[in-house]
Amino acid sequence: MASAGGNSLVLPAVLHIRRSDADFTAALRERFRVLDFFASGEPLPAFLAAAAAAPDPPRAAVVVGGGSVRVDASFLDAVPSLRCVLTTGAGFDHIDLAECARRGVAVANSGEVFSTDVADYAVGLLLDVLWRVSAAERYVRRGSSPAQGDYPLGSKVGGRRVGIIGLGNIGSRIAKRLEAFGCIIHYNSRKTKGSVSYKYFANVQDLAANSDVLVVACALNKATRHIVNKDVLEALGKDGVVINIGRGANIDEAELVSALREGKIAGAGLDVFEHEPNVPAELFSMENVVLTHHMAVLTEESRSDLRGHTIGNLEAFFSVSRSMLSNTVVNDELLQQY
Repeated sequence: MASAGGNSLVLPAVLHIRRSDADFTAALRERFRVLDFFASGEPLPAFLAAAAAAPDPPRAAVVVGGGSVRVDASFLDAVPSLRCVLTTGAGFDHIDLAECARRGVAVANSGEVFSTDVADYAVGLLLDVLWRVSAAERYVRRGSSPAQGDYPLGSKVGGRRVGIIGLGNIGSRIAKRLEAFGCIIHYNSRKTKGSVSYKYFANVQDLAANSDVLVVACALNKATRHIVNKDVLEALGKDGVVINIGRGANIDEAELVSALREGKIAGAGLDVFEHEPNVPAELFSMENVVLTHHMAVLTEESRSDLRGHTIGNLEAFFSVSRSMLSNTVVNDELLQQY
């Protein structure tokens, strides 16, 4: 099979299982033989079966971060030639890492591509909730100002005690930004961070009890699913605010809706939801809640960076795999450095 432009070399085959902008797709096609799931119009099982049966089956896959497609044993069984999976998100909750490791399949994520933007966005959500920016903007658009006067006062950010769940790449950046506002930072993480002076809480309920704002910035796994539950929300209290730029299921969404409805917490800024793409209808009428849908990672700059990061990882994988035995696994650290 000839590659594009008449080149006699066979381009490496890549499964592409995400909806991408034209630039991302074009960049992939310049370097690889792209088997595009969404462009195929086929059900996923039929698409994977056809890919696996090809004369030169794919050795790598690009999947959407946190998407509806799960890379698990059945997925890997369908395409046994795969030796590398790249997710375009930061989390691995949609990938069975243990199964990939058992089969010698390398896995890499988006690295720090989105970290700065997501940290900025988390601060933006907090500012919006406390200052009531979106609610006040709607008030003005409705023409309410002349008849009803100024919108109710918001609250300042400075001096707030902010508890961050997950002090990784994103959480640490959020902390630094909020320090500049004069906030007092506390955190909960898998282990203490010796490089920071913030107060550590091993228990999230205790963190909430000592915070005015709770920022969810952790990965989603068995340990962190519903890490913010009814008890945590009650510990945060009626003046507390929740910001979530992690994963929707990090919060028990039913309990969050109930706490907001009953005034047990003061507000929330949510960029992710537990049962996406569905959003609890009750939230739509709450003026103390700011709702967006995965906007934190969407900037022109991050799209460009993600494109370069993903292609760099693919080129690293294929470069190494060509020069070694077919069953050799590329070390994750090699992929992550790109």
